[in-house]
Amino acid sequence: MNQPLAYVHPGAKIAKNVVIEPFATIHNNVVIGEGTWIGSNVCIMEGARIGKNCSIFPGAVISAAPQDKKFDDEDTLTVIGDNTTIRECVTINRGTTDRMKTVIGNNCWIMAYCHIAHDCIVGDNCIFSNNSTLAGHINVGDYVVLAGMAAIQQFCSIGNHAFVTGGSLVRKDVPPYVKAGREPLSYVGINSIGLRRRGFTTEKIREIQDIYRILYQKNYNNSQAVAIIEAEMQATAERDEILEFIKNSQRGIMKGYFSSN
Repeated sequence: MNQPLAYVHPGAKIAKNVVIEPFATIHNNVVIGEGTWIGSNVCIMEGARIGKNCSIFPGAVISAAPQDKKFDDEDTLTVIGDNTTIRECVTINRGTTDRMKTVIGNNCWIMAYCHIAHDCIVGDNCIFSNNSTLAGHINVGDYVVLAGMAAIQQFCSIGNHAFVTGGSLVRKDVPPYVKAGREPLSYVGINSIGLRRRGFTTEKIREIQDIYRILYQKNYNNSQAVAIIEAEMQATAERDEILEFIKNSQRGIMKGYFSSN
């Protein structure tokens, strides 16, 4: 890390085998774990906590002050897990007093020009394609994929293993295991390809499909669908996860796709 053309504040805590390329800037109150690579012209600002074996590409700005007029320079954090890749010109803002931190999990892949705003909580193994944008206070589960230029409205939640198609505008919560697309954003099936890649059995995928058929294809309202799923579907971890997500949704879940043609 002995790079004379980079600036590292004396108060930063950098593991010995971190690589810092020329013209990177590391501010005070930053911690960077072993094996991480910091590319040229990266700016890592106060409150960053970056894990092991991460790669941060040129032009990224990590832990800048949130774009929130109520923010008054409180001591907040940006926490990034291990083995996460952050590509060119990504911006990740630190938290506000709401959650005190913005969190990105382990093994994530955040592609070029993505923006993750203050107080977002992102799980493990997520992929955000180019120009995806998260407003503040968003919850994203594990294994979530956002295709290019997806935009998520503040306070929304996206469940585990969900896939959101490119250019989508997410204004409602996206339940676990589904594909979301079209405008307005709608249920368009379950994420069966992603689930197979992650080892879900055919039987388990069919079980999830049956749950969402009741929810989205049987003309029940959400309360009716939840009652039927609880009464008729065998209790499993996936069933209970879906039901809990729906019951706890603050913004309401997205609708099913309806074609007027």
